[in-house]
Amino acid sequence: MEELVIDGRRARGDASRRAVLTFATDLASVGGLDGLSIGQLAAASGHSKSSIAGLFQNKEGLQLATVAAGREVFIRVVVEPAREHERGLARLVALMHHLIEYSRTRVFTGGCFFAAITADVDSKPGPVRDAVRQAMALWYDYIAVQVRYAVESGELRLDADSIEQVAFTLPALYEQANARSLLYNSDEPYRLAARGMCDLLTASGADPAALALLRR
Repeated sequence: MEELVIDGRRARGDASRRAVLTFATDLASVGGLDGLSIGQLAAASGHSKSSIAGLFQNKEGLQLATVAAGREVFIRVVVEPAREHERGLARLVALMHHLIEYSRTRVFTGGCFFAAITADVDSKPGPVRDAVRQAMALWYDYIAVQVRYAVESGELRLDADSIEQVAFTLPALYEQANARSLLYNSDEPYRLAARGMCDLLTASGADPAALALLRR
């Protein structure tokens, strides 16, 4: 019976944590991590300050949990759907398509979650910056891996330096589109970014027919 009580409390605590983090990630996408406070989160989520403090202990704990939750959403919305495609060019194109849609459809109110929080931590050493850097490094590496697979399979024709350049430029086009779309409240930057991605991949040897998902 005691184990059932403990398990029930743990389940309720996990549910509360997930619910609070849904609000935390959305708030951080607008105001960044520095602007995220237990008081603000209590007002938005309807949970008490004491219950939120009990879940995360302190502001750093809240920030770290928010970064992890934001990454989970990103993987679910961008990465996992792309894994339905073969490694290499097809998956790379799908990644860029889902990436643009993730920002364009405002999965988070403030557009790209990681674009919003990176400026908060890029010059502030500590566990929170380490967590953001690790998440971004894994994402950028995943893009580079798909570019290399595309080269190895003959879908792209690039030397070693060009692989690095393409892997850098693709997310850079997206990041600029995300920023401009938010600033000007326009979808046009996404169209331009997708076209830029297609032009880059075509110049890198891609079959234009393989880029159909990005041309929609």
